[in-house]
Amino acid sequence: MTYITRAAAAAGALLTAAGLLTAGPAQAASRDALPGDWLYLTVSKGGDRSGDSRGTLLLCEPPQGHARASEACAELAAAGGAVDRIPARHVFCPMIFAPVTVHARGRWDGRPVDFQDTYTSACVMRARTGSVFALDG
Repeated sequence: MTYITRAAAAAGALLTAAGLLTAGPAQAASRDALPGDWLYLTVSKGGDRSGDSRGTLLLCEPPQGHARASEACAELAAAGGAVDRIPARHVFCPMIFAPVTVHARGRWDGRPVDFQDTYTSACVMRARTGSVFALDG
């Protein structure tokens, strides 16, 4: 049985509207439908299987589509588009297990990006990924 969350359905609709999901040979040409650097970001609370997911399209030329687009784009630019190369912040996070799974997929400097990881809490996620997955502002 397949379950589709509202965020996944919205992501599909957004990517389809942007021309990124098409059938057949037109798909190769549609990958450049969005100019510049962009990532589609999702955050799922409770790990992979939860229905509580949010997503947004981050555009970086100019920064838009994200509550903290300017900061997220600057952090990604400094890390060469690699989310896992963003310097970790030194913060104290309570030891509460509330897993959060993040996924970033798109293009940066003309190269495909596909990053996914699960963190033990939203605090740890923010410490490790900066503003990139701060979808709530």
